[in-house]
Amino acid sequence: MATLHPFRAVRPDPAYVEEIASVPYDVINTEEARELAEGKPKSFLHVIRPEIDLEEGIDEHADAVYAQGAKNLRAFVNDDDTLQEQGPSVYVYRLIMDGREQTGIFGCVSVEDYDNEVILKHEKTRPVKEDDRTRHIVEQQAHAEPVMLTFRDDPAVETEMRAAMQDTPLYDFTAEDGVQHTIWRVADPAALVDAFGSVPNLYVADGHHRCKAASRAAEHYRGGSTASADSDAPEYEFFPAVLFPMGMMHIMAYNRVVFDLPVSPGAFLTQLNDAYEIERVVSDPVPQTKGTVCLYLDGAWHRMALPESEGDRSVDQLDVARLSEFVLEPMLDITDPRRDANIDFVGGIRGTGELETRVRDGRAALAISMYPTAIEELLDVSDEGDLMPPKSTWFEPKLRSGLLVHDFAGDVQRAE
Repeated sequence: MATLHPFRAVRPDPAYVEEIASVPYDVINTEEARELAEGKPKSFLHVIRPEIDLEEGIDEHADAVYAQGAKNLRAFVNDDDTLQEQGPSVYVYRLIMDGREQTGIFGCVSVEDYDNEVILKHEKTRPVKEDDRTRHIVEQQAHAEPVMLTFRDDPAVETEMRAAMQDTPLYDFTAEDGVQHTIWRVADPAALVDAFGSVPNLYVADGHHRCKAASRAAEHYRGGSTASADSDAPEYEFFPAVLFPMGMMHIMAYNRVVFDLPVSPGAFLTQLNDAYEIERVVSDPVPQTKGTVCLYLDGAWHRMALPESEGDRSVDQLDVARLSEFVLEPMLDITDPRRDANIDFVGGIRGTGELETRVRDGRAALAISMYPTAIEELLDVSDEGDLMPPKSTWFEPKLRSGLLVHDFAGDVQRAE
């Protein structure tokens, strides 16, 4: 069964939470972070994007960036504008976006569960990004941001979550993007921890690299010995996560653009039509059913039904896998979308207008609007031990960073 571990969070004084809370590190680049943090010295972007405090153009993997991140994290922990909980707690975190609620549990999960496949993955991780996230954790001696996990709906857990929401929240604010963020501290963590004991598996939704980095950082600190999920294990054996019942999760499409075609756009459209019978020049660029994609090509949107795969695994039936099987691989020679420079991925939150713009201004030759992967598909693929093609899911709304930070420096110092 999965472990839910209460922790002593470092968190903003409520008076400063809106100044401190920020978007997560991986939804913006360095220049966007600089712009967002301009004139905001308290922004948590100084911790998760520390290169913004150094000279422009610095490599984000430079030694100075990791050192600056550690310095900024310690400044955050010791600042008069932040608090540390007196005892271990778990929390309920609700996000409301466009009137839709998504509520989960904010606590720590165990490295042992991750290593032993109690926490199941659906994507491969890239070593370079693993190295980057691991070094930030090791040098900061903290997990600055939570990952997003999901689990199959459980009535007992839901009951405890709703009970906690009857109390006065620690935070309740609406961010600049219109998403409302509300956090309650659970008065009796033991009740929710016990209820969570019936949850057999957790599934990584967003944060594969941070999960792997937490595992690698713990291995670094324990010197390679076996992980432990005992409640009295060092805090680096746990990492923060927001755990949402799968019924609460909202997945948007993760769209694709292709930079170069082997023939002219018109000729490629003809090839597609000869192979799969394209519905040409459609008014709606958003697929309405699974198994359908829309293509912006040769100055217009077109609709295409993806052929059924003969594969019998859940992963074979994903739209992103069928697109690869029938279009990307045989017609564009894109056999490894994770590494191929001829393809890029555009989160669904940016809309189909972004796709059309990229083709119209010459940054891409073809744009592909996808139907969203279902949360049930993610769990099925994970349960079967398979991995999805890269960029199969885009989750919204995004968690805010800087609300509840997991600092384990004290355990490291005691071990030393």
